[in-house]
Amino acid sequence: MKKYAVNPYLPSWEYIPDGEPYVFGDRVYVYGSHDFFNGYVFCLGDYVCWSAPVDDLGNWRYEGVIYPKTSDPMNKEGKMCLYAPDVVMGSDGRYYLYYVLDKVPVVSVAVCDTPAGRYEFYGYVKDSSGGRLGERPGDQPQFDPGVLREDNKIYLYCGFCGPQDDTRYGAMVTVLADDMVTILEEPVVIAPSKPYSAGTGFEGHEFFEAPSIRKKGSTYYFIYSSVAMHELCYAVSDSPVGGFTYGGVIVSNCDEGIDTYKPARMHTAFAANNHGSLVEILGKWYIFYHRHTNGTWYSRQGCAEPVTILEDGKIPQVEITTSGMGGILPGKGKYGAYLACNLFQTEQKSEALIPRIMQDGRDGDEEPGYIANITDGVTAGFKYFECRDCKRITITTRGYAAGYFEVKHAWDGRILAKIQIKYTNVWEDYSADLELEEGKQAIYLTYRGNGNASLLSFSLE
Repeated sequence: MKKYAVNPYLPSWEYIPDGEPYVFGDRVYVYGSHDFFNGYVFCLGDYVCWSAPVDDLGNWRYEGVIYPKTSDPMNKEGKMCLYAPDVVMGSDGRYYLYYVLDKVPVVSVAVCDTPAGRYEFYGYVKDSSGGRLGERPGDQPQFDPGVLREDNKIYLYCGFCGPQDDTRYGAMVTVLADDMVTILEEPVVIAPSKPYSAGTGFEGHEFFEAPSIRKKGSTYYFIYSSVAMHELCYAVSDSPVGGFTYGGVIVSNCDEGIDTYKPARMHTAFAANNHGSLVEILGKWYIFYHRHTNGTWYSRQGCAEPVTILEDGKIPQVEITTSGMGGILPGKGKYGAYLACNLFQTEQKSEALIPRIMQDGRDGDEEPGYIANITDGVTAGFKYFECRDCKRITITTRGYAAGYFEVKHAWDGRILAKIQIKYTNVWEDYSADLELEEGKQAIYLTYRGNGNASLLSFSLE
């Protein structure tokens, strides 16, 4: 049965950030790091893979563990985490996984005969003398590898540059031989770090981390996380090894810069780091990125939005949505509250009361996500729905709270209905009549009242 695509596109209990999407055959595969629910640091899990049919982007399949963290000879005890990886097909038709462990500066490589099979350790990126890239005198530490194969060469993009660190010069590209690990051309900087950005055109959006590379026609798109962290930017060139010019912001996971439904500087979601890339699926382009849940940096989930690449090569910034790759959702039926693309409060109460998307149980428990810490003034937004003759809304809440939820089409719009709720320690349904406007609409729920509520879902009928 075909499912509607939503954000996050994986189940509410799965935490796969740093997504690198690729189409192999008739499926799209996503490779990322692996966070845990209630994780205490980034990337605690083994590498796993999910895939979906190219013509059914709501129907994702778990492919299982593709690479345990103990597979690397330097990590036999599993004390280091697997940071953001990338995958490329070699000229031999096999698939090569590039990654960096969290306490070492070198790039490791694993290999597999299929896109989502069990990868085996292959080697480290090195020069012809055996010196490992990142450890040699004068090397910059390697981080967040992104890879591209072209003309029997591998282009390896790496880098991490703290905004005030003048020992890091920017994102680097290293050209490797067809054996996938041997350096042919030494690293060169293609996008500047903040201390070295004056006069480059990257000012304000300098390279921070998360390098990724894609090609459309004859244009190379370098996608990266800027010093703002919450935004994925891009730069373009007609060469994979230089000449990149800053293009703009593709997506911000707090919608900074979007001024269509709010002021441009207003954040309507939790802003923290970001990582992802572009992919073309059946002639349409999408940007994969991640959002933050549970009120921390360490439980991130993958999201995706359709993008438009204009004739001049520019990519207008996209708005974060609930509907994601699906474009628009039916204005009837039941939707989980964890699908909120906007979640914010009008006044900061305390760190302990930040509204958050979370779940019950432990990591791995297939428990539905919900929104917790809903206090007076908290707003959850869901976009977009095709509304036709919708007359009633039902919400499912729990918590020691007494008040009502306002239903609106805009975070600051007119109130379409008020749904009264009561104190309860179990999930209870509450309903109200309303008349949604016809056509493509957002739905915002703002709580007014006392106490602290949680929201599991809402239904339209």
